Amino acid sequence: MAAVAAPYARAFADVVLEAHLNTNDVQAQLDNFVAVWWESDDLREVFLDPTFPAGQKVSILDKLNERLGMSQQVRNFLAVLIQHDRLDILSEILSEYRREMDSRLGISEVQVTATRPLEADERHGIEQRVAAMTGTQVRAQYFEDKSLLGGVVVRVGSTVYDGSVRGRLERLRKQLAG
Repeated sequence: MAAVAAPYARAFADVVLEAHLNTNDVQAQLDNFVAVWWESDDLREVFLDPTFPAGQKVSILDKLNERLGMSQQVRNFLAVLIQHDRLDILSEILSEYRREMDSRLGISEVQVTATRPLEADERHGIEQRVAAMTGTQVRAQYFEDKSLLGGVVVRVGSTVYDGSVRGRLERLRKQLAG
C-alpha cells in the first residue's frame, strides 16, 4: 500500500510546507482526528461504506471539524482522502506523511535500546552523537533489553550501531573463531 499512500503523503507535505504551517500543529490535528476515528466504530463504518455518498461523508467531516478545529489544509486533505475512497489506508498514508516530513525537515527517527533506563544527560549525549553522525536532528525512542548486558544499540533507519556488551562479545567470538 505504500505505493498508493506515498503520493498522498508527498502532496500533503507539499501543502503543509507551502502554506508554512506549523508541522507540530498539523501532526496534533491529524492525531486528534485519528483518535476520534479509532474511538468511533460508527464513524469508521460510515466513512468506509462505499455506498454512502462522498458528499455526505465530507459533511460529517465538517461537523466533526467544528469540534476538532482542524486547519483548512488538514480538513481538505481528509476530504480528498474521503472523495478518493482512501480512508481505508489512512494509517499508511499518515505513516508515509510522517516519514516524508521528517526527511524534508532533516529529522532522523532513532531507536535506542539499553539494558536499563537512561538518565536525561545520557539520552542527550547519545542524541548529540547520533545527530553529529547523521547530520540531522534526532527524534529518539528508548527501549530496554536486559539481555544486552550493558552499553546501547542505536538504530537509525536500517543502520544499526551496536555498542552493547553482548554485541562486542559476539564480534570478539567471531574474530577468535575466524
